[in-house]
Amino acid sequence: MGAEAAVVWDSDPVRAAFMAGDARAAIALCASRYGASIGRLCMGWLGSQTEAEEAVQETLLAAFDGAASYRGDGSVPSWLYGIARRVCARRAETRGRRERQLRLVGAETEHPDGADVLLAARRRGERVRLALEQLKPSERDAVVLRYEGELSFREVGECCGVDEATARKRVSRALEKLRSTLVDA
Repeated sequence: MGAEAAVVWDSDPVRAAFMAGDARAAIALCASRYGASIGRLCMGWLGSQTEAEEAVQETLLAAFDGAASYRGDGSVPSWLYGIARRVCARRAETRGRRERQLRLVGAETEHPDGADVLLAARRRGERVRLALEQLKPSERDAVVLRYEGELSFREVGECCGVDEATARKRVSRALEKLRSTLVDA
């Protein structure tokens, strides 16, 4: 590894911990830096807060187990989001087409914005979740990684195992389908 590469590793404490073989420190840094965004991604894929929280834990455990094989080829977030994507896909497949959970408005009798605003927001969220479910898995993955994970198109491509142009196309197609689905609803 040349002097330039050593500087890159040293500038990112997560990468530096991985390259030093300190998996525990690397994963602790990953959890603090990327845990919330992994959680949002998992929530987007799974649609259940409880399952999303479990998927985040499973993702971090899988990353810890795979830390020794991390080569540093792509960005750390794209590596983690790739793991999260596989964890969520496995969970969704295992879960199958169980009956949707009944989403109640909530026990709160008063909401600062009013119950009708809260109910409307929940209904919008459910419509978006249903629209996401109608997408092809490859398109859904790409759009969730791009907008929930805030990844660049290059990083989306890395996570999905495709090039940047294909990632852009998948996101574009997904957005077009989402717009038409949500406008018709």
